[in-house]
Amino acid sequence: MSVRKRKWTTAKGVEREAWIVDYVDGKGARRLKTFAKKKEADAFEATATVEIREGTHVADSDSTTVKKAGDLWIKACDGLERSTRNQYRQHLDLHIVPFIGAEKLSKLNIPTVRSFEDQLRRGNSDLPAEDPRRAPRSPAMIRKILGSLGSLLADAQERGLTVRNVVRDMRGKRRKGKERKAERRQKGKIKVGVDLPTREEVKAIVGAVEGRWRPLLLTAIFTGLRASELRGLRWSDVDFDKRAIRVHQRADRFNEIGQPKSEAGERTVPAPPIVINTLREWKLVCPKRPTGKLDDNGELIMQLELVFPNGLGKVESLANIINRGLMPAQVAAGVVVDTGEKDADGKPIMKARYTGMHCLRHFFASWCINRVADGGLGLPPKVVQERLGHSSIMMTMDVYGHLFPRGDDAEELAAAERALLA
Repeated sequence: MSVRKRKWTTAKGVEREAWIVDYVDGKGARRLKTFAKKKEADAFEATATVEIREGTHVADSDSTTVKKAGDLWIKACDGLERSTRNQYRQHLDLHIVPFIGAEKLSKLNIPTVRSFEDQLRRGNSDLPAEDPRRAPRSPAMIRKILGSLGSLLADAQERGLTVRNVVRDMRGKRRKGKERKAERRQKGKIKVGVDLPTREEVKAIVGAVEGRWRPLLLTAIFTGLRASELRGLRWSDVDFDKRAIRVHQRADRFNEIGQPKSEAGERTVPAPPIVINTLREWKLVCPKRPTGKLDDNGELIMQLELVFPNGLGKVESLANIINRGLMPAQVAAGVVVDTGEKDADGKPIMKARYTGMHCLRHFFASWCINRVADGGLGLPPKVVQERLGHSSIMMTMDVYGHLFPRGDDAEELAAAERALLA
């Protein structure tokens, strides 16, 4: 391997010079790589020498583009959930390819990825409305896109298409704790009455909700199950004797049944009497699923399977749960906000205060943490983490840490002491 200067004259008579690295790669093929500065050529020589010795070197001509590597990566994701595959495909087609799809993997470096990150954050208002590079991306979306790019490069590494995963190199040099604090500061803390209902609002909802939505919403409020876990819950996972609910599966956004979000998502959650008693009554009228088989009398055999199915005994859609269950229950309970509009009679039009099922999961977490107000002791962070099915205690504390009683909170400590000594 050698580094030498090359001089030449262009067709217009202009003298040019560059530095050439002349080497033989691991396959025995002769390669030439040109640099404007000697120090760049020397740096490449040093790196390439080590890579060739270790058998990891990939020449530019053998490398592929980000787009082609992305297509291979997507094909390798066939075993993942449909919603995950769709999200990866959107990251690739709408965010990665428009900016760096034509770049060779071998030419990606940390400055290139940082520039890509800046472009995502900045956008370009001068581009046409239909151009995917026009709109700026949110910090949360940028983080997800970079995560997908890192997975793409990891797949390319395994295929021998690139030596480095520059996304992971870049993240390794960043102070993750500082980034996490900045993200929390931007998002802000979840607030009672804004992100989750107050105790009074929950009492009003419990008193107002009726029909097939009552058992579902009560279970959501007092067990903290995710909406996907509620939709995939089976009667075989409800233990009436032990007053507990086991989470072993979930229904994704496409109504497909699969494993919980993580290993920690598979858990057992105690259910209070109001939930158990309501589920006992609901089981008597719960819609059954047709099995496709006939009994001895030629009648279609129906089977009781899902706890909260649609009218045909199949997975209920999240849209129905929210639009036909959660929203009307809030309106009936008076848990509403003014839209600023008026109806034909001049009366203000009100709408439900909370728009997603996750608000009830937030309430459950708050209820577990601050049960001293109910005459009991609040649960410690580790127990709250287990009941929510979080994969780490850090996740629980990032979201709910500010809700735990502080050591300087005299009123909370006094209430806890009274409950303990009672």
